[in-house]
Amino acid sequence: MTRVLVVDDEPQILRALRINLRAHGYDVEVADSGTGALRAAAGHPPDLVVLDLGLPDLDGVEVIRGLRGWTAVPIIVLSGRVGSQDKVAALDAGADDYVTKPFGVDELLARIRAVTRRIAPPPGDPGAPATATHRIGSHTVHLADHLVRHDDGTEVRLTPIQWAMLEMLLRHPGKLVSQRQLLHEVWGPAYHNETNYLRQYMAQLRRKLEDDPARPRHLITEPGMGYRYRP
Repeated sequence: MTRVLVVDDEPQILRALRINLRAHGYDVEVADSGTGALRAAAGHPPDLVVLDLGLPDLDGVEVIRGLRGWTAVPIIVLSGRVGSQDKVAALDAGADDYVTKPFGVDELLARIRAVTRRIAPPPGDPGAPATATHRIGSHTVHLADHLVRHDDGTEVRLTPIQWAMLEMLLRHPGKLVSQRQLLHEVWGPAYHNETNYLRQYMAQLRRKLEDDPARPRHLITEPGMGYRYRP
C-alpha cells in the first residue's frame, strides 16, 4: 500500500484528503507544520508527500529542501500561491509537481497516480540493454541500477522526475526528444503545455551531472524543439 504524507495547516483540507485518499486505498499520515512533516517523514518514510507551501513554522520550500537532503521521495506541492516565482522556487528545490488551490480531488488523485507510477522500476526497453551505462562529464550513469556515481566514487541522488527525464534522453542517444514527448512520457498527456517544467528539471540535471552546467556538453537544448543526449 502506498504511504502518503499530507502536510497542510488547514484542518478541513487535512481531513478531506485523509478521507479521500484512504477511500482510494492509500495509507495516509498527516502533519500540520513543517517541523511535524520532517519528523513524520524521518520516523516513517512515506512513498509520496503532498505538501502545502504556506505552513505556520517553516516555508514549504524549506521543507522540500530538508527532505531532499536525504530522500528522493516524490513531492507534490499543494498551494494557494499562484505566482510563477513560487512554482519555480518549489520545483527548483526538488518538488515533482505543483497543484494550485482550489483543486479537485480527482485532479489530485490523477497527479498522485502519475507520480507513483514513476516510483516503480521502468519496464525493459529492447532498444537499450538493462546493463547500459552512460558517461556525462565526470559521472557514470547505470540505468539498470538507477545509480549515478562521480569519478571520485560519490553517489549522486536524483529524484524520480529527474530519473525519468534522464532515462528518456539516454535511451535515445544522439536523437532529438521533443518537448511534447518528454512531457507526455514523464508527466502524462495532460501536461503538453508545461514546458517550464522541462526547463527547471533540465537545469537541475545539468547542475548535478555536467562539469560546466552553463556550457553543457551532453544534455543539450534544441531551442523550440526539445532536448538531446550527446554521448
